[in-house]
Amino acid sequence: MLRRLLLTAAVSATAALSSVPAATAAGTPSGAPGVSLVPVVSPSGPSAAFTGGPSSPLSPLSVAAYRAALPALMPPPARPDHSADRLTVTVHGAGDGADGTFELECHPAGGTHPHAAEACARLDRMTTWGKDTFAPVPPDSMCTMVYGGPATAHVTGTWAGRPVDARYDRSNGCEISRWNALEPVLPGARP
Repeated sequence: MLRRLLLTAAVSATAALSSVPAATAAGTPSGAPGVSLVPVVSPSGPSAAFTGGPSSPLSPLSVAAYRAALPALMPPPARPDHSADRLTVTVHGAGDGADGTFELECHPAGGTHPHAAEACARLDRMTTWGKDTFAPVPPDSMCTMVYGGPATAHVTGTWAGRPVDARYDRSNGCEISRWNALEPVLPGARP
């Protein structure tokens, strides 16, 4: 799967870069003719080498063209500052003393959340590149009409470098499943 993803990215990057006009020798970033700052991507994988010279698979690019192509070549946001993984979880109507507002910090686990380590581990397992961990139930979903109780939750903050503002309830089968998938970040609620 990873190999297919890399190959798809290489083909996409090559197509995007081939549509950018070649720069003149004076317009290249280093001022040297035939030198570009675009990494070479081949079917065998990316390399750290840069294009250059007339036999290069890619033509030289200007700084502006390189910056325009850069977002397509960038990997997903990394976690350079692990303190950015910080959430505020507010729960109402869950019962059994689970109501309240809790701070959850991960990497390392901490805060006022009663099960911080387990909650962080659950979020780490759920986090996948290209998928929103806190996504709402799609509006066209077919959900069972099961009532799971009055519990509601609001999760805000930052996770994996992205802002989070998600609301949870237990109003039908889809919402109950979404809530249960996030336990122990959210408490186990009883109807």
